[in-house]
Amino acid sequence: MSRLKFTLEAEASGSKARAATFQTLHGEVNTPVFMPVGTQATVKAQTVDTLKATGSSVLLANTYHLLLRPGPVVFKKFGGIHRFMNWDGPVLTDSGGFQIFSLPAERAMNEDGARFQSYVNGDFHLLSPESSIEMQRTIGSDIMMVLDQCIPSTAPYAQAEAAMELTHRWAKRSLIARGDSPAALFGIVQGACHHDLRKKSAAFLCELPFDGLAIGGLAVGETHAERYEFTGLVTEQLPKNLPRYLMGVGTPIDILEAVHRGVDMFDCIIPGQLAQRGVAFTRRGKIMLRRVAHKFSDAPLEAGCDCQTCREYSRAYLHHLVKADETLGWHLLGIHNFAFYHRLMRDMRASIVRNDFATFYEQHRFELGRNDEENVIHPVKKRHPVRSKVLGDYDIVTGPQGFSSIRQISSGEVMHSVNRPSDEANRLYVEQSGLAARLLQREGQTGELVIWDVGLGAASNAMAALHCFEKVLAEHGLSALRPLRIVSFEWDLDPLKLAARFASHFPHLRHGAPQAILAEGKWRHASGGLNWKLHHGDFLTFIESAAVPDLIFYDPFSAKTDTGLWTVEVFKRIAVHCASKSAELYTYSAATGVRVSLLTAGFFVAAGVGTGPKADTTLAFTRANGHRSHPTALGLLGEEWLARWRRSDSKFPENIAEHEKAAFEKQIEGHPQFVRPF
Repeated sequence: MSRLKFTLEAEASGSKARAATFQTLHGEVNTPVFMPVGTQATVKAQTVDTLKATGSSVLLANTYHLLLRPGPVVFKKFGGIHRFMNWDGPVLTDSGGFQIFSLPAERAMNEDGARFQSYVNGDFHLLSPESSIEMQRTIGSDIMMVLDQCIPSTAPYAQAEAAMELTHRWAKRSLIARGDSPAALFGIVQGACHHDLRKKSAAFLCELPFDGLAIGGLAVGETHAERYEFTGLVTEQLPKNLPRYLMGVGTPIDILEAVHRGVDMFDCIIPGQLAQRGVAFTRRGKIMLRRVAHKFSDAPLEAGCDCQTCREYSRAYLHHLVKADETLGWHLLGIHNFAFYHRLMRDMRASIVRNDFATFYEQHRFELGRNDEENVIHPVKKRHPVRSKVLGDYDIVTGPQGFSSIRQISSGEVMHSVNRPSDEANRLYVEQSGLAARLLQREGQTGELVIWDVGLGAASNAMAALHCFEKVLAEHGLSALRPLRIVSFEWDLDPLKLAARFASHFPHLRHGAPQAILAEGKWRHASGGLNWKLHHGDFLTFIESAAVPDLIFYDPFSAKTDTGLWTVEVFKRIAVHCASKSAELYTYSAATGVRVSLLTAGFFVAAGVGTGPKADTTLAFTRANGHRSHPTALGLLGEEWLARWRRSDSKFPENIAEHEKAAFEKQIEGHPQFVRPF
């Protein structure tokens, strides 16, 4: 039976993320949890009081260093590390294996253990599984780690296999050495970057009576992609009823990725180490306090942060301390960094309990990767040229209402000139189509839901659909949802590239998906329930080959600017391609020419909600009764509209020939939706 009384409280839909609780000798621990590294019974530049104030609940200390100084005699005198350092919370001790790994020229390793020379006084020591456990028992840690042989994650197969087998033999000896100690003991999965070795190691350790299992041998040479891959591989092999610990990781984004893959516990020196270098972490990436841009800023490091540093000190003062190499700067930045890490863990835990971690993950993995340029307040001096808000034929315009939009310079046409882009996308496309209700599985509607996003632009409409999916996912869980496929069409990606470059102006782009679309042309939601693909090129070349849509968000530039996409011929091709489904087309245009083109192409047309300066917009259905099943039960255009059309000066599409007008009029007058009501 585990000494930790581990309780798994929640598992996130669409992710392996978990929230749990376990009980140590010195208190309860909620996961996911980050453990500040107090290598030598102290977290550098912090006091016990500041650590508690930031939210620290577990500290990590190192057996190797504490063995050498102050040594076991001191810990015996004080009854353990807790009284010695005045910390009354749980302590996890590393076995010293990584430190031995870091001294290849000064140690000799064999079956017995590692023989090495002390950097303190030159004495020789043998660190064996037994002596490591003995020292950890003397330290009085709540969680002990087995001694393992750590090697580079990129080590060749034979070397990795030999180290893994030695680690397994040492693991058995560590368990025996633990004896009747009430402290917990974790095994360590090794195997470098070799799939079968990792699986073999996990299977071996799962058969032994450990209180938790750690993933070792990562963050020592592999790429980020490999780290994420092997983290996920190992967690899939581990039991659900034990805590999982990824050793030595890491950055906020690394931790987010690991939580997504099912890890519970983390440690790393990064929050304190980067604080010493003048770097602070925020929800929107790192801030480099050495930059002169912060010299006159009276803003806090991070708005909304309640740590002592953000409450009491300005960026300008912190910049001064960092530039002057004052220890106080290290201390204050460390306070903020640890508070940030612990808040991130609490927020992840809360999202797992709410069952919306998949959404949290997608939003924050982009935000956490931001650089300092997006964090500068009142920049005084630029070392590099100011980035231009122009790209190709597009620029960014900010209106008196305070929001930004993309403008095509050549035509002067602005994407979403009156309403915020996200507001207009939600009202016109997401809310009007009843997307949230359509995503829920109902009788007769359980297959994949396909959305065509014609005219990707700055991705306002696609992201509105994505955010709707994430909201419904959080409320109902993945099992209740239909799979969603978004298919975007765009020949010119400059609007999205420009908006993404200045994502601070476009909040809907603060997400990982648009970056993946620009980089790879596709993106898959962490839950697996949403796939987004970009067809880059002329929409007309993709109509017949793209997945048949249920909903079409038709949002290219206006017929005046982009005439070729508003013709009867184009709408006919869309209607024919959608013949196998009852599809619906939504567009911002209420122009008479657009509506008659849709009618002539065989659509059944209704007036949609007003948005911005427009009194109404347009909906079109491929089937006569399509409007009846619409969430808002719309009525089709009728005799009143037909009478206005007869009087209109723009009753024909612009490209129609004079000799075709009579036949065109007859076709409109004889359209089924006007001949008999539906």
